[in-house]
Amino acid sequence: MTPSFTFTPGDVVLVTGAGSGIGRATALHAAEVGLTVAAWDINAAGVADTVAEVERLGGTALAVTADVSVPEQIERGLAASRELGTIRHLVNNAGPSSAVDLDFDEAMLLSVGSMRRMVDAWLAPAPAGATLVNIASVAGNVIGTASDWYCAGKAAITGYTRHLAAYRSDEVRANAVAPGMTDTPRLTGFAASPVGQRALERIPLHRMATPDDIAWAVLFLLSPLASYINGVFLPVDGGWTVTQ
Repeated sequence: MTPSFTFTPGDVVLVTGAGSGIGRATALHAAEVGLTVAAWDINAAGVADTVAEVERLGGTALAVTADVSVPEQIERGLAASRELGTIRHLVNNAGPSSAVDLDFDEAMLLSVGSMRRMVDAWLAPAPAGATLVNIASVAGNVIGTASDWYCAGKAAITGYTRHLAAYRSDEVRANAVAPGMTDTPRLTGFAASPVGQRALERIPLHRMATPDDIAWAVLFLLSPLASYINGVFLPVDGGWTVTQ
């Protein structure tokens, strides 16, 4: 049965990185609970597939091809997305993969900097009842990884979320979800590797997360059911970090 999160039917949610993985699952389930979806991704084919699936399920969605690190593309994307109605909710999910070798300063702009640009552009002006979820990670916030920029960037996303919750709560209710190991295209084959097997042994639930596991947590935090939850860092990791 589809859970009821008491969203206003037809309200618009903007999901970045909606072409695959966590973003795609969030877009699909958002439509399932009655939201209209502005699905953004740098991958035109991927986001078109997401929108086609939403429509196949009877929902309403718009595909936007945009690079969230480029201010002009953000503005164009918002203008198109606002044709759907007031954008009440934002899921800041897009960001570079930890497997990519990036210059540290460039990576900060691509990861946390892009989220800040999205928020500032979206909240100008802020819609009534605005909520957002930034996708962070257990990496950098609870554990360390080999990539310096990824750890630093994800920790910065959580810090930025706390800033929004503390100082911009008159505009938006902001929270962060921190996935653990999640079975997305970026981690294809990881669970079968020796490193992946060792990591799985330390997860009390003995499996990776699915994108759906993360998506439902995101939607709960966006929803009216979470109306007094502001500034949280929510690990969704099967208990992995409590064993570290």
